[in-house]
Amino acid sequence: MARWRPPQEKSSAYITAEGQIALQQELNEIWIRRRDVTRHLAAAAAEGDRSENAEYIYRKKELRELDRRIRYLQKRIPELKIVRDLPANRSTVYFGARVTLATEADGEQVHCRIVGYDELNTNNQYISIDSPLAKALLGKSLNDWVQVSTPTGEKTYIIVEIEYRPITEDSKI
Repeated sequence: MARWRPPQEKSSAYITAEGQIALQQELNEIWIRRRDVTRHLAAAAAEGDRSENAEYIYRKKELRELDRRIRYLQKRIPELKIVRDLPANRSTVYFGARVTLATEADGEQVHCRIVGYDELNTNNQYISIDSPLAKALLGKSLNDWVQVSTPTGEKTYIIVEIEYRPITEDSKI
């Protein structure tokens, strides 16, 4: 018996220019990868009995995953709103801001950048605009206190630095 789950809340449709370029590159790379997988799948299918052919089963699964991602990107990219312009008031936190926070307890610094859902990357310290921390930060200014509910309890931060970097031709993605 299947469990019914309510549909997931739709994420914000905002993305930075760098994020949009990265998604388009990912889509192009997946199409190239798909051609390779299809060629290997055809070779595996030609070997005969498909029910016990591990290569065939693996390639079918891989093709399914690639097709799922292609469908998602083809549907998602056109509906995204690209945020290219920097805000007029750069002392307030808006989409695309790089924010440095200090914890109230020990002063430990936390760095993050507010980006769209499709750009999330914990290695780069990117957080979604839909996250509780980003929602608490939006509209705040330098030296404002921010209180956020986390799984480990309430945390209080002070905004130490707000930075916006202009989009240039040589910007790294």
